[in-house]
Amino acid sequence: MNEEELLKRSAAERDRIFSCYDRGRENGVEIDPWEDPAYEVYHTTDRYGFIHDKRLPMKMDPNEIKLHHVEMERVKKWEKMTKDWESASTKEKLRRRIYKGIPDRFRGQVWCLLLGVKTLKKEQAGKYDEMLKLARQWSTEIRQIDADVARQYRDHIDYRERYSIKQRSMFYVLAAYSMYNMEVGYCQGMSVLAGLLLLYMNEEDAFWGLSVLLADKKYSMHGFYVDGFPKLNRFIEHHDKIMNKFLPKLKRKLDKCGCDSILYALKWFFVVFQERTPVTLGLRIWDVFLLDGDRILPAMAYTIMKMHKRYLLPMESLDEFCNYLQMKLEKDFGFDDDTVISSMERNIEELKRAKLDYPGPPLPQELPRYPFGTFKEPSFTSKVGRRSEEFSEAQHVMRDSVTQRRDMAVMEETRDSSTPVDPVSCGGLGGSKFSFDPSLEDGTSPNGSRRSLADTSVTSTADLSVFSSATRSQALDNSLDTQSNISDGSSGSGGLPTPRATPHQPSPDVVRIYVPYTPPSPASYKDDLPRTLPRSLETNKIRIRVDPDQTPIVENLKPFSLESPELELDLK
Repeated sequence: MNEEELLKRSAAERDRIFSCYDRGRENGVEIDPWEDPAYEVYHTTDRYGFIHDKRLPMKMDPNEIKLHHVEMERVKKWEKMTKDWESASTKEKLRRRIYKGIPDRFRGQVWCLLLGVKTLKKEQAGKYDEMLKLARQWSTEIRQIDADVARQYRDHIDYRERYSIKQRSMFYVLAAYSMYNMEVGYCQGMSVLAGLLLLYMNEEDAFWGLSVLLADKKYSMHGFYVDGFPKLNRFIEHHDKIMNKFLPKLKRKLDKCGCDSILYALKWFFVVFQERTPVTLGLRIWDVFLLDGDRILPAMAYTIMKMHKRYLLPMESLDEFCNYLQMKLEKDFGFDDDTVISSMERNIEELKRAKLDYPGPPLPQELPRYPFGTFKEPSFTSKVGRRSEEFSEAQHVMRDSVTQRRDMAVMEETRDSSTPVDPVSCGGLGGSKFSFDPSLEDGTSPNGSRRSLADTSVTSTADLSVFSSATRSQALDNSLDTQSNISDGSSGSGGLPTPRATPHQPSPDVVRIYVPYTPPSPASYKDDLPRTLPRSLETNKIRIRVDPDQTPIVENLKPFSLESPELELDLK
């Protein structure tokens, strides 16, 4: 296909997807069975609208009755506060009352006040409609947004039906924002935020709420979603400092079993604990996050690890750790919400005393570089969804940082232990069912309510294969490409394959085997370890070229050592 035909095909696909959302559920709409499963498989919904597989108890739990009574008592106070929001009395009581919990009926109103949505909406009157109109014509993210809308919050009654009112609103908000902030465009975690805001806000309010979350320095979530995930990397490193300071025994156990912090903390920071905690606790955390900003993220991560330390320490494998932190806690956290939030408050003070309460203000690369709402025509490759073959500098920095953190943990374990670490026994080799986002129902089936971040947008193209602490050969074989425009028929923005070999897709006649090594003098090696790793994982490499028509011959065998870590075997 020539360039003109490719552009026409991409435009036609964008128009087709928009038309589906414009029509909604009118007669004659085509909906695949998996997109719109029957309600009969479920029995009941909770007060937040989430559907459950088994019936809820006929009688309310005594603790739930007590909480309901307390919330009703608080309703009168919150009604008075929202009517007199700017008063000194409200400002004095606001923090204490938010930490106790916002009554559900006031959440939307209070969230809008905390985010300043009304003021921004008035200042930017007409901008949302303008961005949505541009998205219909130019957005290169529509296919990925459409795929994620169909998966997000599928256990909620408002999002369950395909092309329902809330699904349509989520699609329009994300499509418009992909044009409003073209530096980020769209990244999958944003669908969680948009969906959450839409549970309590209308469409345009949710759009401006999302804008504040990414742009305001108090939250600065732009740094989580922009190319290379610079803020995510910084917060993960800060979390490691906290773990080494306050929970060193647990940290060593996690490192020994190859459980890098990115495996469990990615979703904590990326979507503010909304997909790894129960719904009620997630809402309480979100209330506090909107009040205090990203300062609460390290404290909440520390709180989870501290409260569950006694359950985590006896575990012996990567799968056990991941299953517990990524799946079990979402179903049953083990502590009531008030206890968790109170513990987080105390932990904030503990971290302050150690000067570890905050990783610091956003760095320049985490902030938006271009003004919002300014249209720039996408490039040809973006329009047709052609993937890039090269990693950006930000992606190399992210990958190298994760690799260095992993290797330092391995070296530390080797130095401190007389017995070599066996990655097989700890779940680090031989493959694990857990990637850095191991939701079994999410990434493997369209029926999953949440999908792995492996297929995010073209703006999030870090080499996430190194987030797994498996050996480098496994990391290569199971590498994850975060570009949305991969032509697998399920994600991407246009879907054109790249025939040439890339760092993720080596030519089929090249086998790359990454060989970990043990230093000759562990006691002195730590001091000699370079502070930064090479830009790519091309070190410690054996390259084998095989010609199936000829007998393999080994030539040019180089000695393998720390001074000369690269070994090539050419089999011609």
